[in-house]
Formats: sequence, C-alpha cells, structure tokens
Amino acid sequence: MSSREKPIEIITPPNMLRVKVGGRLPAADPEAIARAEKALDQLSGEFGNWLGQEVDKLEAALKDVKTHGLAGDHGDALFTVAHDLRGLGSTYEFPLVTRIAASLARLIETPEKRSTVPTPLAEAHVHTIRAALIQNIRTDQDPVGRQLAEELETRVVALVGEPT
Repeated sequence: MSSREKPIEIITPPNMLRVKVGGRLPAADPEAIARAEKALDQLSGEFGNWLGQEVDKLEAALKDVKTHGLAGDHGDALFTVAHDLRGLGSTYEFPLVTRIAASLARLIETPEKRSTVPTPLAEAHVHTIRAALIQNIRTDQDPVGRQLAEELETRVVALVGEPT
C-alpha cells in the first residue's frame, strides 16, 4: 500500500488549557457583574482626575521636547505618553482625547517622522487635549471638539500621509 492509499488519521490533541484552568468555566454570576458595575460607577467620578494626571505627563513630555527637540529620547517619551492616552481616553470616558492622542501618536510614531514634524503641530495636539479636558468635551459630538480633531488629523495626513 503506497503512502497515498493509507487511510487518513485525524489526531485531536488534548485540551491542556482546560486541565490548567480546572475544567469548564462556571456561568457568570449576575450579582458579581452588578457589584463590578456598581464599583465602576463609583470610580467613574475619578476618571477626570486620572486623565488629568496623564495629561500632566503629556505636557511634561512636551516641555522636554520644546527644550531638546523631537529627536531621540524626548520625542520617544512624548510618543509613549500619547500612545498611552490613546487607550486611556475612551476608558476614562473621553473618546475625543483618544482621537486626538491617536493623531499625535501617528504624527510622531517613528524617529523618521519625528525628524520632519514641526514641534508646534505636536504642541497643538497637546493643548487641544488639555482644552478638551478643561472644557469637559468628551466626544466629537461637540462641534468645536470635532472641528479641532478634524483639523489636526488633516494636518497630520498632509505631513505623514494616510493611515495604513
């Protein structure tokens, strides 16, 4: 019998993850979910303060960039904080901050881009994020917030091209 004529054997590997986890997971406890949602609601009052602390970090990184330029570690630090804010904005119920931070991160994401970016454009992003926080502009449903975000994104596209 040639190798092509042998019957096919299907081997199902053991599910080691199930063994490690301890079998099937129990159904979600509705009371536990309700407690978690209540705790999150209680914490949501702090979201603005926590976001403010992150924006303080962004402004500190911008101050370093204004002194030392976008090249090197200072530009990388600004990118890191912008990247973090991109994720935290929506978590802290400020999706507009996420949008603007994403635009800034895209603008300065590589050393090559940072070498050509005018610092005032990065500065405009940072000031817009602070203004959104101060004015409590959370979404792009606000016409001023939307217009600012669109203008910044347009300038980023003009400099670094469309997102890939």
